[in-house]
Amino acid sequence: MIARLLAALALFFLAAPAAAQSDDEIRHTMRRATEFMVERVAVNGGYVWAQLPDGSRRWGEIEAYPSMIWVQPPGTATMGHLFLDAYHATGDEYYYQAADRAARALVAGQHRSGGWHYFIDFAGPASTRRWYETIGRNAWRMEEFHHYGDNATFDDAGTAESMQLLLRIYLEKRDEFYRAPLDRAISFVIDSQYPNGGWPQRWPPSDEWPDYADLITFNDDVAQKNIRFLLMVYRSLGVERVIPTIRRAMEVFPATQQPMPQPGWSLQHNLDLTPSGARSYEPLSLATHTTASNLRMMLNFYRMTADSSFIARVPETLDWLESLRLPPDPARRGRDFPTFIEIGTNRPIYIHRRGSNVVNGRYYWDYNPEAPLGHYGAWRAIDIPALRREYEELRATPRERLLAQSPLRAPANEPLPRYFVINLETGSDLNASAAATAAEAIASLNEEGWWPTPLRATSNPYRGPGPRHPPPGDFRTTHVGDASDTSPYPTDNPVIGISTATYMANMALLLRALERD
Repeated sequence: MIARLLAALALFFLAAPAAAQSDDEIRHTMRRATEFMVERVAVNGGYVWAQLPDGSRRWGEIEAYPSMIWVQPPGTATMGHLFLDAYHATGDEYYYQAADRAARALVAGQHRSGGWHYFIDFAGPASTRRWYETIGRNAWRMEEFHHYGDNATFDDAGTAESMQLLLRIYLEKRDEFYRAPLDRAISFVIDSQYPNGGWPQRWPPSDEWPDYADLITFNDDVAQKNIRFLLMVYRSLGVERVIPTIRRAMEVFPATQQPMPQPGWSLQHNLDLTPSGARSYEPLSLATHTTASNLRMMLNFYRMTADSSFIARVPETLDWLESLRLPPDPARRGRDFPTFIEIGTNRPIYIHRRGSNVVNGRYYWDYNPEAPLGHYGAWRAIDIPALRREYEELRATPRERLLAQSPLRAPANEPLPRYFVINLETGSDLNASAAATAAEAIASLNEEGWWPTPLRATSNPYRGPGPRHPPPGDFRTTHVGDASDTSPYPTDNPVIGISTATYMANMALLLRALERD
């Protein structure tokens, strides 16, 4: 879902306008849309993913209180990055001020450890705990919201995006207000790393959270995002203390790769480096998509270091992945690799559920591919030929050239990229949509200044704990269970509302049109 929405947003950004629009039309539309978001939608400078026009219901990945803003993409940090992109494209100080408001909202909600939670509740800890005990606890499939914890998370890129925004806005005008929270964020990444180089999903540890939050986490590319941020810090600020952290992070990848004949990785690993399960629908197994992602990281590590140990096992790993490919099936739309592989047997395993809510429901696995979960992919698309080509190209590249281009060479006070928005993830937001052309984006902005969007994602309002016995219905493959389940789900009857992702996609399209002129 994340990769698909990211690709869609990038496509919107890169789409060429069907007819030329004047710069004045584009700038006027951008400014009107942004003023509406900043002055009528934002809460203390921050944003959720979507809301009804009257604000009576608001959602991040799950329903939010009126006092909340969302950190998890595409949330407050994503908006801050977009505002800075617009500032760079137009020179209009209003966009910098909007980015500053978003960044200050994130600073206000920064955990004392230096990271961020999925959201910020300006009503305080008691309100947050009440949300977890009601809306969060009854979202059957959203297990990360079942437990309150006084810590921060690397999950779903919220902390990663927020750290990058603080770095970016600090470098923009060297506003000293941001230096201390930026330093706390840098320290968060360094201090939370285990001696073996891995990172937990959440930190500091909390007795209120399941054990999987403390495991070495590859899910959601935690290490990749942390390494990217630390490299940005090193290249732009010359902070030398991040280098040992980066090198340790590299080393945990080969250390956790399993031996032949199953040279893969799990979503998470124990501190002794062995594979582990995580959420109840993430069993102890090897994960094909994580293995492919980690291989890409190993190729990048070789590109950065010219150390051949990082690519020594690439051929055998690709051969193993290829051996797992299923016969083509149009229903899978190119996703021909089972997500989970049983350790020891190499058999695909499939996750199912029974029941109707968090009270009576249960997840389980077997070898039957029928009726898999609707909210968690049972199969993955992996481009093995592309990985082989990248491996062969790297092997043919002179070592000296790799080292000369390495981001680990001496820092040079490099500027950050001018634009970030096409590199940002839109997360699990099902509402993302955009105009096809700049002309359509200009014409579809309504009189109030927002783009009407069918809110294809909705949720049941909280109404108390669910029944102990399932009501009639088949909830095995749905995104939501019975009426007590507060999990988000796609609806066939969307209402029109305000979507942050739609705003971002249309703004990105207009920004690209400005850049082409």
